[in-house]
This record gives sequence, C-alpha cells and structure tokens, in this order.
Amino acid sequence: MEAVHQSPHVLIFPFPAQGHVNSMLKLAELLALASLRVTFLNSEYNHESLVRRTDILSRFAQYPGFKFETIPDGLSQDHPRVGAAMRDMFGSLELITKPIFKQMLFEINPPPDCIIGDGILGLTIDVANELGIPIIPFRTTSAGCIWVFSSIFDMIQAGELPIKGNQDMDCLITSVAGMETFLRFRDLPSFCKVSDVKDPLLQLMARETSKNFKANGLILNTFEELEGATLSQMRTKCPKIYTIGPLHEHLKARLADTNQTMSDRSSNSFREDDRSCISWLDKQPKGSVVYVSFGSIAVLPREKLMEFWFGLVHSGKRFLWVLRPENVPRNDGECDVVPTELVEGTKERGYIVDWAPQEDVLAHGAIGGFLTHSGWNSTLESVTAGVPMICWPCFADQQLNSRFVEEVWKLGLDMKDVCDRRVVEQMVNDLMVAKREEILKSATEFAKLAKGSVNAGGSSNCNFDCLIEDIRMMIKNC
Repeated sequence: MEAVHQSPHVLIFPFPAQGHVNSMLKLAELLALASLRVTFLNSEYNHESLVRRTDILSRFAQYPGFKFETIPDGLSQDHPRVGAAMRDMFGSLELITKPIFKQMLFEINPPPDCIIGDGILGLTIDVANELGIPIIPFRTTSAGCIWVFSSIFDMIQAGELPIKGNQDMDCLITSVAGMETFLRFRDLPSFCKVSDVKDPLLQLMARETSKNFKANGLILNTFEELEGATLSQMRTKCPKIYTIGPLHEHLKARLADTNQTMSDRSSNSFREDDRSCISWLDKQPKGSVVYVSFGSIAVLPREKLMEFWFGLVHSGKRFLWVLRPENVPRNDGECDVVPTELVEGTKERGYIVDWAPQEDVLAHGAIGGFLTHSGWNSTLESVTAGVPMICWPCFADQQLNSRFVEEVWKLGLDMKDVCDRRVVEQMVNDLMVAKREEILKSATEFAKLAKGSVNAGGSSNCNFDCLIEDIRMMIKNC
C-alpha cells in the first residue's frame, strides 16, 4: 500500500455527456493500470445512471487509490439533456458547478497532484490555474476538429466567417492551415454557421480551445497514423500533444498485458444495453448488416426518421437500428402509426433496439456498414473495427468528421445536409455493393494501423508511457 501513497493523484473531470464520460472513463482505467491514483469526478445525474446500469463500482474497486466523486451539473433532474437542450449545460456548469469545484479542490483528500479536465470545460483550466494545480486538458473530439476550432478567429479575420447568405456551401475554406484543399463551408462545425461572429457558442468554442493550447499539454483520443498531417499543424501552437487513441482499443491491449479481458464487462453507458441484438446478429450472414445509430444526444424530427426508415427498407439490406425512445420528439396530436410497409420490411430484414453495446456490435462479423452521426467515439470505433461508414452528421464536430471519413481517409460516404429516402437507399447500396471493394480496402488498412498504434512499440502506446512519465516529473518538479 505504501507504493500507492507515493503515486501521483490525478483528478479527472469530464463534460457531463455520454461520449465524453465514456472516453474519459477509459482514460481513467488506463491511468489506474499505470499505478496512478485516480479520482473520477462525474455529475451526480450521470453517476447515478452509471451505477444503476453498469458495473463501474466493482470494476474500478480492483484499483488501489481509485475513487468516484460527484458534483451537480446545475440542471434540474427533469432536464432532457439531449439535442439542442445540451447547450444549457455550459451556462449551468459555469454558474453553479465552477464554484463548487473550486471548493471541492480545497477539501478533497488527498489533494490532486494533477487535473485532467475535459478540454471543452474551460472552468477546470481556470480553477486549476488559480489554485496552482498542474492541468492537462483532454479533448474527446478529433485533432481535425480541434484545429478548426482553434482557427475560428483566423476565419473571422479572413472574412470567411460569418457565412454570407448567398455563400456557395461547397466552396473551399482557405484560412484553416493544412485543410485548404478539402474543407468546405458545408463541413464547418454547426456552431460556425451563424450570422453573427459574436454568437455565444461560437465564441465559447474558440475561447476554450485557445485555453487548451496554453496548458501543460493536450491529450487526444486519436493516433498519429490517422491524423498526422493535422497534428503537425497543431504542434506549431501546442508542441506537447499526447495522442493515445483509439482509447477503447488501447485499454483492451493494456488489459491483455495483465491477463485481463473486456469480456463480461458492461459498457460505460447511461442506458441499459439490449444484448438481444448480438443474438440476432449471430444469425445473419457475414458482412450483410448495416448498423444504424445516431448516438446518445441527437433528436430527429419524425419526418426525417421516416425517410431513413423507408430508405433502409427499400435498400433490401439487413439492418440493426438503435432507436432511443427520446430520439424522436413527441408532439401533441402527432400520429405515431408506422406504415405497414415499414413494419413488414423490418420484421423481414431488420432489428430495432433502444440501445446497443456498440463496440461489440461493430466488431461482429455480420456487420458490413455503419450509418452513423459521425460522433468521434463512433468514428474511431468504426475505424478500429474496419467497418465502412455512411455519415449523416447532426451538429458540433460531426460535420467535420464526416468530411474526413469520405474525402481524406476514404472510409465511407458523406450524406450531410441530405435526408431523403432515395439517397439513403442509394448510399446503403453503394456502401454494401457498388463501392464496397474500394472503401473496404481503405477501412481494412486503417484498422490495422489503429490496432498497431496501441500495441507495444506503437505510437499511442509510446505516447501514453510519455504521458505517465511527464505526469510523474510534473509532480516531482512542483
């Protein structure tokens, strides 16, 4: 036990959303495997969901010095915490959570030697700097996305923001270094598409990203072989960048080194996984199923959902669809009757669940494609599994991720700004048949690179070892 007390104590604070908590829990376990003491600070609302639906308490109990703490997110218990309503989180965290966090750092025992705060939570950087605690931000988005966020003021200065009313959205952006040949106005994050450059969310994203580059370093859930060109640009502003992803594959590799496996573990999901979909997949031919999921936050208008449904059924392909109960807003008097054609088509070739164990689904041999919202966790999980993608981004970083998937990495098809049953049908058939060979070739190659990066001697494996060593040296020099 004495060695435990001599280990650095790291406090991890994620933004209170599923994708952020999921990846930062994986980072927390990697740090614990490296014999660091870890405190994971989660929102009360999310921690309650995790405890109710996962095995996190028993799973992390094996690590000496690991503990969970909670903090209010400032929102009411009945706040939806999905869709556009997630914007409310930023204000409540700054107003209510920030002073509580500061007081907590005075009281927590033992005090943290280092904070790894979610990079979109500038409050962690503000408080850590005020109290003189070393901090390393962790960003849960792609390097490409962060680089565009950091270039917002450059785009404003170049006159490319705000976007003009008559702007050709397929025209190239010229003021984001390294992306001049492929980044279009259409591919900018959703919050960049505003008429006023003083828009609060636009300013927030630019300001918080600027803080990231001034911290002790920056941790990213990506790997050098995937985003090396963008990382070279970023290192002109922030030399100390630790690329340690894909985190889900990295954790699997490190657990294997200790003779542990990921089997019989729950996912880090706020919702209960419906594992009946795995049994259904077991009965399907190899590479025959399109997996469909729009993530944990997106809310689709009913008319768009129906376009996807018709397109999937008309494609004639098998599909597994994650359709959360809150995926579709309920309007008074709105008809929820599903056309017989869709009911019968789904019975014949489809399967619908409220939530699925996504990593297991994507790794299943029956999966041949992924119709995704292009969230970064989903994108990386698909890359690692070698599964080609159809991208239908909803907001934030997703528009940019989908452009990289199609244009830069050649891993799939970008369907942004379109929601039409005929296009859905065509793209499913292109992904599964017409263009499958060329896309699958690239997907297979990147899957090998992803897995190689986290194995012994790989780029992410070595970068993680550097991170641990730097944390130890950071504490020693304080």
